[in-house]
Amino acid sequence: MDFKEHIKRYDKSNMLELLLTFPEQFKQAVEIGYSFDFKVDPKKIKQVVYAGMGGSAIGGDLIFSCLNNNMAIPTFVSRNYFLPAFVDQNSLVIVSSFSGNTEESLSSYEDARGRNAQILCITGGGELEQKAKQDNVPVIHISGKMQPRAALGYLSIPVLIALIKLGYATLDRADFRETLTLLQSKAALYDPKNENNLAANIAKEIHGKLPVIYCTNNLLPVVANRWKCQISENAKMQAFFNVFPELNHNEIVGWEQPADLMKNFQIIYLKDKSDFSRNQNRMAITKDILEQITNSIIEVNSEGNSQLARLFSLIYLGDMVSFYLAMLNKVDPTPIDKIQKLKDQLKIIA
Repeated sequence: MDFKEHIKRYDKSNMLELLLTFPEQFKQAVEIGYSFDFKVDPKKIKQVVYAGMGGSAIGGDLIFSCLNNNMAIPTFVSRNYFLPAFVDQNSLVIVSSFSGNTEESLSSYEDARGRNAQILCITGGGELEQKAKQDNVPVIHISGKMQPRAALGYLSIPVLIALIKLGYATLDRADFRETLTLLQSKAALYDPKNENNLAANIAKEIHGKLPVIYCTNNLLPVVANRWKCQISENAKMQAFFNVFPELNHNEIVGWEQPADLMKNFQIIYLKDKSDFSRNQNRMAITKDILEQITNSIIEVNSEGNSQLARLFSLIYLGDMVSFYLAMLNKVDPTPIDKIQKLKDQLKIIA
């Protein structure tokens, strides 16, 4: 099909430009991270909590997934109005809100203040930045007119670098260079000018079906969740994800009824070279079982050497798949009318 005509007609808010220029956002985010000076005594911090919602929260998932093998202290992503009970003066709480007005993030900020936690904010402004400045709380300021889900580089990389600079984890600058180079090459490959590209082809296979994204419970759950959320928000359709080995203890049995709906699903495997061998066996056996019931499973492998590059290789692919799905569904990927309606109703109640 000719995506160019669909893009001209349906991408009214120009989501495609944000996606194709994401490598530049990544580059800028790295520069922000290395130029930001955050002073805290690392020896006093016993755990790190990242508080946010939606597109802002997934930045925390990405950071902790990237550091999962070398972070020396416990980490937690809080998607709630209040922080976990263990948060105290020995906690570093990173409060994230792209708009600065997310009510759950603002509540978490006040909760962190009430417990005398060390706080770092990352925001594009709004009430969160105002409060932080009044309270002399350090702020990583990010800018740009976009939906939070399109700002993943800004919402993750500066904080990741801040944690590295504090000595909580190690990550070589070469990893950032590799990731940027990979993203630049993928942006060219996934451009609509290249009609026969992987992102567009996966979208065509998914179109008209309900996607179910599976991966192992190691590096990629954040990516599977990102695919799910991007498909929901950009393509305006339901998507689901789960992880091995857990899904082999429950969800696999559900692939029976209603029998006449089984062909309406499209399973996607996200795979990485770090997947544990027994989980690789589980994926292969599960594939044999499920392909007798539903459609052929789409398998996608991460690319790159570093964990950072491998994560972003699949995240970027999923973002582009969700865009092409939006075009196939004939919808503008940017507006999120139902979320806005919900927020408007909550304001009335408040």
